[in-house]
Amino acid sequence: MSSASTTLSGTLPAAPVDADRIAPKRLFAFLIMVFGMFMSILDIQIVSASLSEIQAGLSASSNEVSWVQTAYLIAEVIAIPLSGFLSRAFGTRLLFAISAAGFTFASLMCGFTSSIEQMILWRAIQGFLGAGMIPTVFASAYTVFPRSKFHIVAPIIGLVATLAPTIGPTVGGYITDVMSWHWLFFINVVPGIGITIGVLALVDFDEPHFELLDHFDWWGLGFMAGFLGSLEYVLEEGPRNDWFADESIATFAVICAFSAIAFFWRVLTAKEPIVDLRAFTNRNFALGSTFSFCIGIGLYGLTYIYPRYLAEVRGYSAMMIGETMFVSGIAMFLMAPIVGRLMTKVDLRILIGIGLVLFASGTWQMTWITRDFDFYELLVPQILRGMGMMLAMVPINNIALGTLAPQMLKNASGLFNLTRNLGGALGLAMINTVLDHRTDFHITRLHDKVTWGNAKAVETLNMFTQKFQGMGDASRMAMKQLSQIVHRQAVVMGFGDAFFMLSVFYVGLSVMVILLDKPSNPANAGGGGH
Repeated sequence: MSSASTTLSGTLPAAPVDADRIAPKRLFAFLIMVFGMFMSILDIQIVSASLSEIQAGLSASSNEVSWVQTAYLIAEVIAIPLSGFLSRAFGTRLLFAISAAGFTFASLMCGFTSSIEQMILWRAIQGFLGAGMIPTVFASAYTVFPRSKFHIVAPIIGLVATLAPTIGPTVGGYITDVMSWHWLFFINVVPGIGITIGVLALVDFDEPHFELLDHFDWWGLGFMAGFLGSLEYVLEEGPRNDWFADESIATFAVICAFSAIAFFWRVLTAKEPIVDLRAFTNRNFALGSTFSFCIGIGLYGLTYIYPRYLAEVRGYSAMMIGETMFVSGIAMFLMAPIVGRLMTKVDLRILIGIGLVLFASGTWQMTWITRDFDFYELLVPQILRGMGMMLAMVPINNIALGTLAPQMLKNASGLFNLTRNLGGALGLAMINTVLDHRTDFHITRLHDKVTWGNAKAVETLNMFTQKFQGMGDASRMAMKQLSQIVHRQAVVMGFGDAFFMLSVFYVGLSVMVILLDKPSNPANAGGGGH
């Protein structure tokens, strides 16, 4: 039996006899875990499309309802790096089952809530418990299967990690339109129960080491929560509340700085640190994590910026936004097996470079955005985005995690997934700040142009005045209409600037691929090969 070859670390792959074969039971157990990870990642974006319905249903203010997302993200960002230690202590089977069961119960309670305070509490619990599923799947993918099969396993987890945030608004909009916002949470219950039972019955990848819990570093956990929780809060709330001009954001920034210093001191001096940072001494893991951080900016940034444009400028409903965004999801899905095949034949660094250039091409086409951009104008940029994301993400997972020693993988997987989430948080903060500042900049410039000396502006104003004749104060209504047109144009130009910033960033990142060491071809490693 393959589990008999497991060492004390509980993470070694199957014995050499099975080196080039995936046992069906293990593959099925792994796919159940992948579905759990899909649910956990999907739950971030599935709710974002329906926040206005939740706000109305719970009679909350717009500031309060934003915490439905913020609470989940803060809890998740604290739990992801913690999962490495807990996975070694509880073992993959028990940790994943606890995560899935807790996530499912919290989902049920979110659906039953009647006040915004209850919703925020259960969302935080949901985020904290569900987060353990994400890095556990990544670690299992690279320890359970032989290296010769990484080109099959890597696209599966890469697809889920990128597809779930992309189709989240589609799924969320559809569920809210057809049923109600409560079902955004109830829909997790039956699959969650099935995943919990399936994992308990089938997963046997490693053994728990409960003795590690005797050395659990509570100080380390406190410092990490202060550091990452405060950082996530500052990045989430900063653009909305004018950054450090807001007292609470300035306070949390100070807490973040002091907690970061205390956290790194504790991690480097504790006998059994809560997070082991030694994986960063591996050059490819450190660079892979940096690339993961940068790709998180685009992955979550574009999942935010496209729906915002479609809602604010085009006036789309959640359902219509979802249908437009679905193109990227289809492109990712179709690209996954192609990437898996290419990984066995092409240098992974070339794939990453091509992926980043394709991604930049998609955002570059959007720099010419106008208020008339609709489904067909967004079609090619969305396809390029989906293809580029898969081409870059899957090889980066392999470069970062595929060459690490098995006993380092559980901790490293948590750190690797954390970088992607923090990249996403920074990306949203940057995009929101750019949109706000550049929109204000363009409004000022357009106001300077739209004056009585501008014949086109005067002609438009006169046309509106005639249109509103007999409907009240025609000249004031005409001026208001013209002001709205100017504002909308400024907003669209702000979106163009944000897309331009992303294009330049990803072209620059594609050049940095040369810093990566050439990784060994997974198809020829580990005694496998074709």
